[in-house]
Amino acid sequence: MNRAIFFIAIYLFSVSPAFAQTTIGLPAIRNYKSNDYNAATQIYDAKQDKAGILYFANDDGLLTFDGNYWKVYPMPNHTSIKSIAIDASGKIYAGGQDEVGYFYPNQYGVLKFHSIKKLLPLQAKQFADIWDIIIDGDHVFFRTIEAIFQYKNNHITVFDAPDGWKYLTKVNQSVFAFDKETGLSIFKKNNWETQIAKPALKGMRITGICNYSNDTLLVTSQKQGLYLLHGQTLTKKTTQIDAIIANDLVNCVQRIDSNKYAIGTVANGLLIINAKGQLIQKLSNTEGLQNSNVYRILADHDKNIWLGLENGVSFINSNTSVKSIYPVKGNQTVSSAIKIFDKKLFIGTSNGLYNIPLNNVASDISNSNGTFNEVANTKGQVWSLNEIDHKLLLGHQDGAFIVKDNKAVPLMTHQGVWSFQAYPAAHDIIAGTYTGLELLNKTTDGSFTDGGKLEGVYESLNNVTIDNHGNVWASHPYRGVFKIQLSADGKTIIHHKNYTLDNGLPSTQNNHVYFIKNKVLVATEKGLYEYNAATDRFVVSTFFSPVFKNTAVEYLTADNTGNIWFVNDQRVGVIDFSKRTAQQPYTVIYFPELTAQTVKGLEFIYPYNNQNIFIGSNDGVFHLNYSKYTQSAMPLKVMLSTVKAIADKDSLIFGGYFFNENNAASDQNLKQVISLPNQWNSFHFEYSSSLYAQKSNVEFKYKLKGFDQAWSAWSVKTEKDYTNLPYGIYTFSVIARNNLGNESQPVNYTFIITPAWYQTAWIYLFYVVLAVILIRIFTLWQRRRFAIQQRKHEEEQARLSYLHGLELDRNEKEIIALKNQNLEAELQFKNKELATITMHLVERGGILINFKQALLSLVKKTKIPDAEYEFRSVFKLLNEIEKNADDWNHFAIYFDQVHNNFLTIIKAKFPDLSSTDLKLCAYLRLNLSSKEIAQLMNISLKGVEISRYRIRKKLNLATEINLYDFLIEAVKNPL
Repeated sequence: MNRAIFFIAIYLFSVSPAFAQTTIGLPAIRNYKSNDYNAATQIYDAKQDKAGILYFANDDGLLTFDGNYWKVYPMPNHTSIKSIAIDASGKIYAGGQDEVGYFYPNQYGVLKFHSIKKLLPLQAKQFADIWDIIIDGDHVFFRTIEAIFQYKNNHITVFDAPDGWKYLTKVNQSVFAFDKETGLSIFKKNNWETQIAKPALKGMRITGICNYSNDTLLVTSQKQGLYLLHGQTLTKKTTQIDAIIANDLVNCVQRIDSNKYAIGTVANGLLIINAKGQLIQKLSNTEGLQNSNVYRILADHDKNIWLGLENGVSFINSNTSVKSIYPVKGNQTVSSAIKIFDKKLFIGTSNGLYNIPLNNVASDISNSNGTFNEVANTKGQVWSLNEIDHKLLLGHQDGAFIVKDNKAVPLMTHQGVWSFQAYPAAHDIIAGTYTGLELLNKTTDGSFTDGGKLEGVYESLNNVTIDNHGNVWASHPYRGVFKIQLSADGKTIIHHKNYTLDNGLPSTQNNHVYFIKNKVLVATEKGLYEYNAATDRFVVSTFFSPVFKNTAVEYLTADNTGNIWFVNDQRVGVIDFSKRTAQQPYTVIYFPELTAQTVKGLEFIYPYNNQNIFIGSNDGVFHLNYSKYTQSAMPLKVMLSTVKAIADKDSLIFGGYFFNENNAASDQNLKQVISLPNQWNSFHFEYSSSLYAQKSNVEFKYKLKGFDQAWSAWSVKTEKDYTNLPYGIYTFSVIARNNLGNESQPVNYTFIITPAWYQTAWIYLFYVVLAVILIRIFTLWQRRRFAIQQRKHEEEQARLSYLHGLELDRNEKEIIALKNQNLEAELQFKNKELATITMHLVERGGILINFKQALLSLVKKTKIPDAEYEFRSVFKLLNEIEKNADDWNHFAIYFDQVHNNFLTIIKAKFPDLSSTDLKLCAYLRLNLSSKEIAQLMNISLKGVEISRYRIRKKLNLATEINLYDFLIEAVKNPL
């Protein structure tokens, strides 16, 4: 009997949920309620497409979610959708009561429903809900209770249910269906063949089938538990969850990796087991699910889990590097102290100390199984845990304790203790307490005893550290930083100094002192300050200033590799010196998942190793696998969800889907480039990332090519508006990046704003033609106007010219008259002068003749012997005077000037004339008488007549022609 009881106990231990130990690290759970997605509460199915967009079957239609934005697409008859499936081309098959078909984007990327109901036979066009949709190559199967529709090559074949089709699925390359009458069937050769007959199923109802091993399937039943299907053999599988599902209903099963199976139940939420049937995790209302009735399970591209629930959607970040550890489930406690000691994980909370045994402290501890135990004698606030001399010391509101054998043994209990620091010079321990420093003396047996208070400092010192010179540094949250020098034996305080604003600190409040990398550092509200021993002051740390700048630093600690973990402005981060950059010898990484999750005023980080970083929070502890976090290879994608054009009202011009050749695409096709009228010149863009697990880690930057000159700054905003864009071609580009600096490829959307009618090429051409015509008309008008003006001007000029001519003529006549008068006067003067010369010559000639004759008479009367000889010189002089040509030359010059070159012209025209002839012609022109001519030429009157005759003969003049008139006419017509 006792032996039977023993085996029963062993069995219960192996299968009972009370003894089933799940992993201590729970993934983060995000719940989406109906008011988040603005549709009905129940979610019946969930699928994900190639781009990462999620689809959910809902009573109000098809729900889509891209990480930021939910959209609802109702069925044409507004019936509910119970199942969905997505084929390779991106068609989203769905069905409801009396309606079946698929959603596919139109030319604007907006999902539209395309019905195939018309392909059904007339007798099958009325049907109830479609509960399952399976795609097998070019076959699409739709399951209703009454029939299964096979859609292929635009034709539908109907398979009526023998009794009622209850389940339809595809595993590997086989399509299975379950009917209450025939049992489990498989689709072969275009027909359903029985795989397991109803009697072999023993009344069970199959609710799920998935891969288990190469040739074995895992089968879940609604009430009878789990089975293994090998060929046509069905075998019961015993698991640790049998006791749970014995009193529950199983809705579905999903294989989430090679050794994990997720099982959805009606009342116990999600159960995750391994291939051995061991329970790994149980997630229900207690663990954070908003509802424990799981209709459908989806493992997404990043190996995280989505649950379609009776009330909403839950996202389980199962592939995360950040998990939560709750030492006390169901009881929210602040955790501010964590330590791994003696192969146990200790967590100090606001209500005591808890621990859990660890099998392997070198790997990810969050995957450890077990249950936390409360350490005895620790009720109340735990402030710190310190390992000194291989002993675990506990700082508690009631004093100092040492933890032994799952019990806290008091060392000092007369006041609360914040933390401990080993004092190497004396091998003792200094404790920061509510009223100063307390000494714990080390005894010969290695234990510690209360050494009493160190007199001299009486402040509450919550941070205590010791530098390389043995100086004790401590900080008070509102009174600055203290430097304390102890005696050589560490028993007394010999000097202390309080550092405040006067000593370089930016404030006396919220200062926390640390000794890191051989430097005394103070985390302040204005960045990190460093102690300068030479000046005995605190100064801004030049090394850390680029990291923290002027922002609040709440906590610092260094890990075993030298990396510095911190809380800065309620953000948890690390300065990783193993990841150098071109600008700095380190990389700063923030963890947005942990922002504002630490305990204000009691921030705490425990970096045990790269796989186990513990962060205290207001509810339990966060566990960070830093190695996995930084090595995450999850592809980062950015999606353009919506583009709206805005004028008098909004118009959706892009619904988030690109397609090419009737297949889903990741880039915009030229056929999807839309041209919009000029009045649609304002736009609203919405974008997101499918990195659902790291939603808080993602930032975006954007650029509108054709308008923006540069990319925007990185921002968590997921929408952008542009207003009053001029016409042209634009491309909106957006890029996403995570907190590790990984960037996605940009997604681009091109659109065109056409010019207004008055901005088109045709209107510009019209403007040009019109301008040419107007210019031509204006030119002609100008020419005509100019011609008229010119004609008027010419007429005026003619009139003026005429008047001017008249004036000129009058003036000219006056001038001519004046000239004539002058000429006449000059001519008269010259004539007078010529006449004077002529008369002078005539008179001289007469005088000379008279003088000669008188002289001859006198000579004849004189009785002077040989008188003619005596007067021969006188007569010779008179003859020379008579023959002297000077008088004639002067005469000829004046004569030509007065009479228009008379002599020159006559001589030129009649070269036969001698000089004597020319003299006679000149005298004739002067109209001298023959007597005067005879005197001038010193000849007789007869000689004058002879000379006149000789000239007429040389000139060949007839007798009747007057010589004087001929000479006048000859001069008028010069050569």
